[in-house]
Amino acid sequence: MGLIALKPRYYPILVEQVTAARVARHFQGMITGTVERYELPNLLALNFLLHGALDGGGTMSLKTDAQGKVFSTALLRLEIDIEVPR
Repeated sequence: MGLIALKPRYYPILVEQVTAARVARHFQGMITGTVERYELPNLLALNFLLHGALDGGGTMSLKTDAQGKVFSTALLRLEIDIEVPR
């Protein structure tokens, strides 16, 4: 699951506040495994791997959202602190 900073000044904030541990807590009860985070500074993005989220993936899972597209939408509900420039 990817999270992209729309402006370069937001990327360090995402790196600091959207940790693997915080994402794991955010999805507690929805995933059965660990969360890995990969930083992609050249793209101003973070990529998260949620182990145990899809019950085997799109071709194996009987879940309604077998590809996990709802997870990215759910991540957008994670609140972060951003100072508004004056």
